[in-house]
Amino acid sequence: MTKTSYISITAPDEDLFYRGLTLQDRFLPSRLSRKVTLLSRKRKKGITQRSLLPQLSALWAAFSGSEKAAWTAAGAQCGLNGWRLFVQDQCIRIINDIAGVATPSPLHQSWVGFIEIQNPASEARIMQLHPNSYWVSHKVIGKKGMYEPILVTENIAFPIQLKINYSSDLGSVGAGSYAKIYAYMKSSYKGVDRYTTLEIPLDLVTDWKSGTATLTSVIGYLIGYVLYIACYNVRGTLFFDNIQLIHSGQNWVRDPYCHNIAQTFTRAFFQIPDHWAVDVLPNGASYGSIYTND
Repeated sequence: MTKTSYISITAPDEDLFYRGLTLQDRFLPSRLSRKVTLLSRKRKKGITQRSLLPQLSALWAAFSGSEKAAWTAAGAQCGLNGWRLFVQDQCIRIINDIAGVATPSPLHQSWVGFIEIQNPASEARIMQLHPNSYWVSHKVIGKKGMYEPILVTENIAFPIQLKINYSSDLGSVGAGSYAKIYAYMKSSYKGVDRYTTLEIPLDLVTDWKSGTATLTSVIGYLIGYVLYIACYNVRGTLFFDNIQLIHSGQNWVRDPYCHNIAQTFTRAFFQIPDHWAVDVLPNGASYGSIYTND
């Protein structure tokens, strides 16, 4: 294998040079590799045979108008059209040997977050940090599968609206038991830190439903907040999806559709805070993302 540390390319040849090569990891010492732009007949046949799209297309074509409309309504909740949500959901089912087709719901789509608490644990709490400025992982437009760290400044404007869709099967194991999602707001007034809570109490046992709360003001200047999902003196499972904290005309929750709520970031993305970090998670408690079809 030929290795070079430096080459000089003239301007007329630069386009031809990069046309046949592709960059590898951008955050390690420089490395180029051959760009595979033309596929042999054998490789094309293999890709076609592995594709699930012909099978999914046949299923979609057999749906009635009302069934397609239900998928479209569910997809609108997570930024997808009906066909794309169906493809996402059905691929998960096929890969994991789950029979049949899911019933679309506007309350949850494919992956959902969960907190599970079993003996000896009786509580759990996860959190998402929202200081005034922080880094996020952002997809590079026009580059498939490429992301870059972006610095975000979250200037908070009122009103602030908190929303969540959830289902739960939790049992109380002590006094003062609860499940809730809340934003712990920090503000400054005359040099003194003040704290305000925007909270949605969650039913301990319920089928999928929505919860909403709104905050219109705080004392002083709002600095930042921490978003928590907490369960106390309970055991069982809490599922949630489509989390929103809306202000200034957009939703600021990271991973709002719960594709991977336990995701962490390393290497060149180390400065990005976890989607949902552990605050309280004793032995017997766990959290993450899971596919659900109920």
